[in-house]
Amino acid sequence: MGKLHGVTVVLHARTQTGVDALNQPEYTDATINVDNVLIGEPTTDDVITDLQLFGKRLAYTLGIPKGDTHVWTDTEVEFFGQKFRTYGLPVEGIEDLLPLEWNKKVKVERYG
Repeated sequence: MGKLHGVTVVLHARTQTGVDALNQPEYTDATINVDNVLIGEPTTDDVITDLQLFGKRLAYTLGIPKGDTHVWTDTEVEFFGQKFRTYGLPVEGIEDLLPLEWNKKVKVERYG
């Protein structure tokens, strides 16, 4: 049996760099490869619950590796040749208390 491992996903990070003359935020975009991300298929109950609670159609749940400091809230990600958008707040566990390499879960919906 092989070692459990994730795949590389592309995270489209958006960082506020200042404000314009009308005091509106200005941003820069960067694409970041994040390695060892688990991609999990949700249950039918999870899909229905999120549709009813958030109005979002849950496509996958991502397992983010320990030590990752990227912003995963309301962010575009790419994997399997498709675009997705994260929604909701990431659920994070205490790194030292989790035995595997991942401590954060992020929900994504199909995008674009």
